[in-house]
Amino acid sequence: MTADQTDPVVRTPYGAVRGRRERGVAVFRGIPYAAPPFGPRRFRPPVPLAPWDGVRDAGAFGPTPPKPPYSGAFARYLPDPVIPGDDCLNLNVWTPDPTPGARLPVLLWLHGGALTRGSSAVPVYDGSTFARDGVVCVSINYRLGVEGYGLFPDTPPNPGLRDQVAALAWVHEAVEAFGGDPGRITLFGQSAGAISIGAILAAPQTQGLVRRAILQSGPPEASDRARVRRMVRRMASRLKIPATAEAFAAVDRDLLLQTQAEISRLSSPVVGGPAFGIVTDADVVPRDPLEALTDGAAPGVELLTGWTRDEYRLWLVPGGLLDRVDRLGAVALAGAMARCHCGAEVPRGYRALHPDAGTADIVGQLVTDHLLRIPLHRLADARREPSYVYEFAWPSNIPGLGACHALELGFVFDTGEVPESRNLAGEDAPQEPADAMHGGWVRFATDGDPGWERWDETHPVRVFGDRAPDAENDVAYTAYGPRDRELALWSTPEAVTPSPSEQPARSTELRSVVRRLRHTGALRRQ
Repeated sequence: MTADQTDPVVRTPYGAVRGRRERGVAVFRGIPYAAPPFGPRRFRPPVPLAPWDGVRDAGAFGPTPPKPPYSGAFARYLPDPVIPGDDCLNLNVWTPDPTPGARLPVLLWLHGGALTRGSSAVPVYDGSTFARDGVVCVSINYRLGVEGYGLFPDTPPNPGLRDQVAALAWVHEAVEAFGGDPGRITLFGQSAGAISIGAILAAPQTQGLVRRAILQSGPPEASDRARVRRMVRRMASRLKIPATAEAFAAVDRDLLLQTQAEISRLSSPVVGGPAFGIVTDADVVPRDPLEALTDGAAPGVELLTGWTRDEYRLWLVPGGLLDRVDRLGAVALAGAMARCHCGAEVPRGYRALHPDAGTADIVGQLVTDHLLRIPLHRLADARREPSYVYEFAWPSNIPGLGACHALELGFVFDTGEVPESRNLAGEDAPQEPADAMHGGWVRFATDGDPGWERWDETHPVRVFGDRAPDAENDVAYTAYGPRDRELALWSTPEAVTPSPSEQPARSTELRSVVRRLRHTGALRRQ
């Protein structure tokens, strides 16, 4: 869109930017918050941006960080635009009133994508709906994959997380010029974005910068350093170079992305495998974020957390794993027990609770609870500050997907009319869950109350998109609902982590499952 003299101009601490007026709100896209992370800055922590003279045009999305494309199985569901260029550490702002003194609440979005894909340019993440409802919405790009989360001996870890911390500092300093209140910043993110938020909240450098946080389908966690290091070493072996940042920085970007995709194609949330992730370090992540947050880190920060009912179906359905896991039967259950470090009583209990469920559904819920629901329950239980919990339950109109991972995003952003939202939701998705979720997120960012009961010993959970037989609208279930019965299975003596003598057998079982899935070709198709 071409700029004209009526377009809004905002003066930030780093220079002036000219945005656009679209659908009644002011939009500023592609504003850099740090220097381009290439050349001598590649694989290094972000470098502060030099101020610019004149007025910088902010009418179009900025470059996206280097990333491999999704495989065909997932690309049909998950749009992921690519915008070339080096200046990929940039952000976007939607605001109803770009004037200092408006003091509006701020929502800062961190996208998901397993820390390897995604960007702020995905059309589903259009922040104009939040600006329409009185909130300044900001979305950011950050480094991904080996560029952002490779673990090397010659450079500090977590450069992608450090990008996010730098963006938060920029927003805290500059958002008042866009009409925002730096004292009311709410982080919200999904999947890897939510995991990142957990680390940001626990980081010593961010204390006092965040008022509230929303974690969608992603718990605070630190990845095993050996697992991340294994990913880097396998890439180095394939490239025939040392596993150092210096050596990786000399590799062509496209070749690096191709190698990363080849090494990671056999990994998934269900079966595990080498992958990139946030790791503990000497300064930004001094301890596991979940341990820190349950131990009182980020005092005063209110939380809203939750999940979708069938998270695992996005991991199993597109590549054909659902049917293959069903056929593996007991072998798949043994692999899930190894993946989740649980005894046989846990899957046996799930089977009793869901007698009509197939093996893949049992395995999927086991892994989802182990990786996501249990840590989020633990987080809500431990926090002294108010916490709120939700479940998104509306099943997609696309057969097989159910209420899968990422389906809620078009409802949270109220962007159901965007064609890319229909990639997951299908045609004719209902508006009522979008009104409820989007409105709850706006209320939480505004005053900390999304509109339902706060978490306590009765475990109130707001369910979106699921109708009780005797109710006209979505309702909450409380203690001893389906999730509580499932999660209670993990607290029995039989559910404890296997003893050291059992661990080799469990590891062998998991490797057996992975080999059999590879043999079917299902993992390669993902």
